[in-house]
Amino acid sequence: MKPLVILLSFTFFSTTLYANSHSQQHFDTGGLSRESFPEGFLFGTAASAYQVEGMASEDGRGPSIWDAFVKTPGRIANNETGEVSIDQYHRYKEDVDLMQMLNFDAYRFSISWSRIFPRITPHANLYHYDLPLALQEKYLGLLDRQVIQDFADYAKFCFKTFGDRVKTWMTFNEPRVVAALGFDNGINPPNRSHHLILSHAEAVKRYCEKYQAKQNGRIGIFLDFVWYEPLTRSKADNYAAQRARDFHIGWFLHPLVYGKYPRTMQKIVRERLPKFTKSEVEKVRNSFDVLCVNHYTSYYIYEPHQPPSNVTGYQQDWNTGFAYERNGVPIGHRAHSEWLYEVPWGMYKAVTYVTKRYGSPNIILSENGMDDPGNLTFPESLYDINRVNFYRSYLKELKRAMDDGANVTGYFAWSILDNFEWLLGYTSRFGLVYVDHNDLKRYPKLSAYWFKQMLERKKILSID
Repeated sequence: MKPLVILLSFTFFSTTLYANSHSQQHFDTGGLSRESFPEGFLFGTAASAYQVEGMASEDGRGPSIWDAFVKTPGRIANNETGEVSIDQYHRYKEDVDLMQMLNFDAYRFSISWSRIFPRITPHANLYHYDLPLALQEKYLGLLDRQVIQDFADYAKFCFKTFGDRVKTWMTFNEPRVVAALGFDNGINPPNRSHHLILSHAEAVKRYCEKYQAKQNGRIGIFLDFVWYEPLTRSKADNYAAQRARDFHIGWFLHPLVYGKYPRTMQKIVRERLPKFTKSEVEKVRNSFDVLCVNHYTSYYIYEPHQPPSNVTGYQQDWNTGFAYERNGVPIGHRAHSEWLYEVPWGMYKAVTYVTKRYGSPNIILSENGMDDPGNLTFPESLYDINRVNFYRSYLKELKRAMDDGANVTGYFAWSILDNFEWLLGYTSRFGLVYVDHNDLKRYPKLSAYWFKQMLERKKILSID
């Protein structure tokens, strides 16, 4: 037998042994089970269209700004693209079967704006970074108010077409990231902030006026939230940490709850901060049924010793110092992504903060996870014990926040599958399921089987 055949045979044999052994293994769930959470609590996984679908030009799909962005050499690790990604466009049935096998209830996905025109509950996101390139070229996309009506028209089409099946809609994923990294720093494709809020509000208005009652659905938005912990107990560091929270989640959530930007932002940004008209305030305020919070990590924040920079920009307006250790002790173990530190207690603080500051909204913890390097060996990737520990510790902190009064009704792990991780391409793996990027075969990791056990429903024996 040729060496290559021996290697392939061994890989298949070892993978089969791995799957059979771990599907029956008993895991330490830290006392967590489905019964630890309220009746009706949703457990799901998440992904976005550009990161998993592939088939960028199939069936009439038009290009998005990411299709154009990835073509410039040097922007993406190894100059990789999402042209094929993991081909969920054709393999979606296989992936839904995986979710069911792992005992998940729901799947959070995004609908590709540029592509439009049995037991897994769909949670649909209308926008996940992939603005149609045609709108960017026509009027600079989110920089122009025209996008408000165009996005609302697109949303209306989706409500009308899919609303009989989709009962949970989200308008935008992480608009802060879209605005800050896309426009302010110039790292990602260019986008803007104020128009995102107004686009969200207009889409919600159309949904509530025409579709919500007869479709019996709900609508909201995804906001990312890093927890910012004061480095010391000083008043200066506490103020800096609150300033960071206001400029982060407050930038979008404050208008959605109170109809205006946080006072901190008004004081610092002044005339550069856009203002809402009276009619816009009425439209924006309370424009969500459910608030989806994406939380991964936490940082220490301190008041910098130098005066604010003369350079105008989002990060400069914060004017805070970031630290990743205190007294020589790291805030947490760092995952593969340089920004992602594993800080479970930050989950508790972030959820509790949103609950107390913003009127105890209905919260879904809509993204949470960690990544491994893409160059691990196949066995190393499958035995992802660090990911198991991550999910167990973060879920325990989420449960603690709920026990203390947070109104959390769902949790989504990011992500069900290894996929195209934006600027990192395929050098980062967030998935519960390993994807071989050569043949696109799927292999559940240890963490997938951990969830399978944790989410297993207890069988009730009936006695006749």
